[in-house]
Amino acid sequence: MDMTTSYLPLAAILISLLGAVPILLSGRLPNLREGWTLAIALGKFALVATMLPTVLAGGTYVLTLAEVIPGVPIALRVDAMGIYFALIASFLWIFTSIYSMGYMRALKEHNQTRYYASFAVAISATIGVAFSANLLTLYLFYEMLSLSTYPLVTHHGDAEARRSGRKYLTYILGTSIGLVLPAMLITYQLTGTLDFAHGGILSGEASSATLGLLLVLFVLGFAKAGIMPFHGWLPAAMVAPTPVSAFLHGVAVVKVGVFAILRVIFDIFGPDLLHRLDFGVVLTYFASVTILAASLVALTQDNLKRRLAYSTIGQLSYMILGAGMLSAAGMTGGMLHIAMHAFGKITLFFCAGAIYVASHKKYISEMDGLGRRMPITYFAFFLGSLSIIGMPPLGGFISKWNLVIGAVEADQLLLVAVLLVSSLLSAAYFFPIVYRGFFAPASEETLAHTGEAPLLCLIPLSVTALCSVGLFFYPDIFLQLVHRALFP
Repeated sequence: MDMTTSYLPLAAILISLLGAVPILLSGRLPNLREGWTLAIALGKFALVATMLPTVLAGGTYVLTLAEVIPGVPIALRVDAMGIYFALIASFLWIFTSIYSMGYMRALKEHNQTRYYASFAVAISATIGVAFSANLLTLYLFYEMLSLSTYPLVTHHGDAEARRSGRKYLTYILGTSIGLVLPAMLITYQLTGTLDFAHGGILSGEASSATLGLLLVLFVLGFAKAGIMPFHGWLPAAMVAPTPVSAFLHGVAVVKVGVFAILRVIFDIFGPDLLHRLDFGVVLTYFASVTILAASLVALTQDNLKRRLAYSTIGQLSYMILGAGMLSAAGMTGGMLHIAMHAFGKITLFFCAGAIYVASHKKYISEMDGLGRRMPITYFAFFLGSLSIIGMPPLGGFISKWNLVIGAVEADQLLLVAVLLVSSLLSAAYFFPIVYRGFFAPASEETLAHTGEAPLLCLIPLSVTALCSVGLFFYPDIFLQLVHRALFP
């Protein structure tokens, strides 16, 4: 593998971190502030995309920033797995930025400058996690993301927002400090390193009991992944503005948790070690319980964003489930679902926000007939739903197909049942929303409603919905990156 020392990974991280400064200085000039936001988003994606050809050709970008602990530097590495996640996050941040302009202005939200600056820092931390060369670097960016998203979760500043913010930090920081940090220390004591290495670094280093404890600490400690019972922060965080829910809790924050767990599975433990110790069963157990329980709870939610939040909790565990299968198709499906879910779920959150901007409705029971007044938004919601459910011709079908094949390959037919039942439950909590929107009798209040959300809200949700369709027909780049990450 060709390794190129380069400042490109650092530039991709810093462009939005340093960009938060002009955003803050432009607070009195909204057009300039939002211009900076969009320019930084485009620049970040361009920097990430610049590294793609080299990675696809088998190369890697590396950069050591400092060595504060012997054998454990703060270092960056751009490999196939990292750039896969970074491409998704940086691309979708462009559309989140556009959507934010329409949403925040339409609702005349306060503290918009702080909002955009915090967002810029958060996306820097997300790309930092993607490009981390070892557990220490990943951990530092993980914590940076937790702290930078706190002002976004508590944006409204009322009692509910502050209460949700406390819950958010308690879960996220409490688990990372109380579980991940000790697991890192044990790993370093056993191996003398925290570097990510294909095939893992723990083989032959400890007893099965110690390794089992480490696995549980890592999986539960990266609570951003929403594994039960450490999932309660995610529904609570839905008090944030919808663009925050869409990007951070549909794409960046939650996927950082999953990405961190996948790094541990593939590059700290290694599939061979997990298979030898039968630890894949532990992972699939955690994931299956979360998938089914979260799907059942989603059925009971009348608040649209909370229903989407519980859907996210269940869908995140598909990724862990695929990794735990330890079969080629299963691991491929789990990794692919990061992208497929990101595009589908951000579409659904964008649609929820557009509905609120246009009608100020947030409860599903109040949305009867609204689809006839907002056909573009509701059709985009329908497409996003199909992708999350896993139906063709949407991208979600590709990842779930691989997951089912992976379960069969691993001779775990019970997991096939989990996948099929959870997809039926997804249909049960999404399709009634679309049906009621288009076919239920509308109230007088809804009949008085006269149209779609502003264009800056409508364009992003339309693009991401079409991307979900496109990923069914053209998943090639993501498939290449996933295969290169798993089978170099």
